Amino acid sequence: MQNQNSVAVWDIFVRVFHWSLVTAFAVAYVTSEEENPWHIYAGYTVLGLISARLVWGFVGGRYARFSQFVRSPAAVWRYVSQLRQGTAPRYLGHNPLGGWMVLALLATLFVVTISGLKVYAIEEGRGPLAQDSRMLSVIGAAHAEEEAEGKGKSAEAGDEAEEFWEEIHEVASNLMLVLIAIHVLGVVVSSKVHKEGLVKAMISGRKPKSPNCED
Repeated sequence: MQNQNSVAVWDIFVRVFHWSLVTAFAVAYVTSEEENPWHIYAGYTVLGLISARLVWGFVGGRYARFSQFVRSPAAVWRYVSQLRQGTAPRYLGHNPLGGWMVLALLATLFVVTISGLKVYAIEEGRGPLAQDSRMLSVIGAAHAEEEAEGKGKSAEAGDEAEEFWEEIHEVASNLMLVLIAIHVLGVVVSSKVHKEGLVKAMISGRKPKSPNCED
């Protein structure tokens, strides 16, 4: 029997997505410093999860849809001001600041995974982006036959491309850690201000009812 003093907010997809993403990113991060197939598997899992979440953001339940929690910059700034003054309203779904954090996390994860796939394609010649790398290699080889210095230039270009995408991957991964830290801090602050357990809500899918709660 469901608690009559609570209301269903997070559907099963959102909850499974959230904790699966936490697990997949953690696995990817701890296996990033060594040649470990689990890093590749975790990366694919992250990309699949965020792709599914993007679709669910348009066709999913009420509180899962972007149209419900992505608000204007003015609304976000107003919420931040209210938070500073201790008058911020409680939201059943994501608050305005949390909504934009969701977008930031998804966008950063997308950059992390795509840049990782580019590095994988350049280094190993494998993955969904390896086709372009093989094509570049063929073109470079043909050019080398025509021009003595072509092979050296092609190799140099490949090294530069690998270095570029590795840098993007590393910067995006570190940015992701910063965003996660801010997200956790936001959960702690919001839970304290509104006296609700947001972690528990992301497990049960339910939040306490409140007469003066924003939708």
